[in-house]
Amino acid sequence: MADGSDTTMTLSRPVPGSLISGIKSFAEDHGGAKAVIEYVGRRGARIVLVGEDGVWGDQMAEGTDIARSACVQAGVTIENGWERELLEQMRPSNDLWRSMGRRVLSR
Repeated sequence: MADGSDTTMTLSRPVPGSLISGIKSFAEDHGGAKAVIEYVGRRGARIVLVGEDGVWGDQMAEGTDIARSACVQAGVTIENGWERELLEQMRPSNDLWRSMGRRVLSR
């Protein structure tokens, strides 16, 4: 299913335990989490995690199938996309704003 709830899918590659534990750890540290999975071409998939406290982070997986399976095994809800409520929940840190500003100005 598109929401990642199909846990019967078979994977050609095993899901790394470090990926699952990283997602679980983030969720535990931030009172729960939701995930958005983004396909990034040959690099695989980016799992953007948004904690219930507004903090966000990301993990990389070899593919979207691995990313979905890791989120399901970690007990994290997978969102279908960037909905307004999820975006409003995110609270970027001041350090992140500064680093984004330096990247734009340095181009």
